[in-house]
Amino acid sequence: MPAMTTATADAAGSATDSEPPPAGRGPAWLERLRDAPRLVRWLAFGTIVGNIVIVLTGVAVRLSGSGLGCPTWPKCTDDSYTNTPEYGIHGYIEFGNRLLTFALSAIVGAAIIAVLLQHARRRSLIWLSLLQFGGIVAQAVVGGITVLTGLNPWTVSAHFLVSMGLIYAGYAFWHRTGEGDGPREWRVSVPLRWLARGIVIAAATTIVIGTVVTGSGPHAGDDDVPRTGFDPALVSQLHADAVFLLIGLTIGGMLALRAHPVALRAVTMLFVVEMAQGVIGYVQYFTHLPVVLVGLHVLGAAVLWAFAVRVLFTIRERPVVA
Repeated sequence: MPAMTTATADAAGSATDSEPPPAGRGPAWLERLRDAPRLVRWLAFGTIVGNIVIVLTGVAVRLSGSGLGCPTWPKCTDDSYTNTPEYGIHGYIEFGNRLLTFALSAIVGAAIIAVLLQHARRRSLIWLSLLQFGGIVAQAVVGGITVLTGLNPWTVSAHFLVSMGLIYAGYAFWHRTGEGDGPREWRVSVPLRWLARGIVIAAATTIVIGTVVTGSGPHAGDDDVPRTGFDPALVSQLHADAVFLLIGLTIGGMLALRAHPVALRAVTMLFVVEMAQGVIGYVQYFTHLPVVLVGLHVLGAAVLWAFAVRVLFTIRERPVVA
């Protein structure tokens, strides 16, 4: 009897060990993934970096004269979705830029999946991640129109500005992963809110006029590409005026936000980026636009925009809702 009782107990124990996990629970790795807000935060940050990298590779396409390295869209050539040796290095550069869109799509897709899998599912993060995906689709369409119109300077500008919108959306996505979903609460007074908004508007104006400067000068992306027809010196002066306005508002923000350490740090870092960007801009202008400095200036515009957006998000907060 004792032996039989022990065997029965062992069998019962084995049956218990082999029982499936409780309903509603999956494998351990899936459960870890469903409770991984830090992963969502890193993927959201990856969308910001990815969009800035896309800007850098896009300007490499333009500065190398590879804008029509893939002369059609959505295919690279009439007969192939990939580049062919016929178009040489220009085809590889343009097709490589197109491939990076798929890499960015993979990051955004992973972010959407991670957001949807979270136990604490947040509607705001779902919409912001989906907004990134919609922006990538819009970017691809505008890029296709740019190629099909032979690098029209206005569609080239639109292509760049869509990236700026994606950087804004990416920053909003990343910032919201670090705060709650409660009602928005302002950290500063109404006049300081408008000052922060003015800084962002001035930054946006500077970037928009900068695209007009680009569309009026050299480095069009191909040898036979039309220009806007504006006087490059005149639009460059307008761009400089917008820069002075931005710097003036930023200095005003540094003085006015001294009682708000988080916002003060953000606006001070923006000022540092503006100074670096200004130096690059003036040097490239007086050295007749060497491609390396032009590339750094475009990259600096994307980074400056991200820091300007940061100022806007540091003046408010959302508490965690139980």
